[in-house]
Amino acid sequence: MARTCKPVSGSVGHNGGPPLEDRPHMPEWGMGGPGNYFAWKAAHRRAWRSTGHDTMVRRARKAEALGLTFDEYVLEILERGVYLQAEDVERIAAIKAARRARKGRRRL
Repeated sequence: MARTCKPVSGSVGHNGGPPLEDRPHMPEWGMGGPGNYFAWKAAHRRAWRSTGHDTMVRRARKAEALGLTFDEYVLEILERGVYLQAEDVERIAAIKAARRARKGRRRL
């Protein structure tokens, strides 16, 4: 009986497994230098986690009453320093429109 050998792909010593580096390494701050990345990351963590439990519950209830998510409501406070009220109809509508636009882009 004749023995048949499978042809080996790749170079000598290649075991036929997947490539070890199929894409270049991407650091968490992107392809540029780290710059202020770690300072911004720490500030982001402090802004979202430094709130007490009672305040978080109050904000969650307020967000629900306005038809917003907790993140949308808190982001409005952090970015603009505005505590949205029921009278802020235009701004609330803009936030909801942006949410619908984001959902529409995810489906593509």
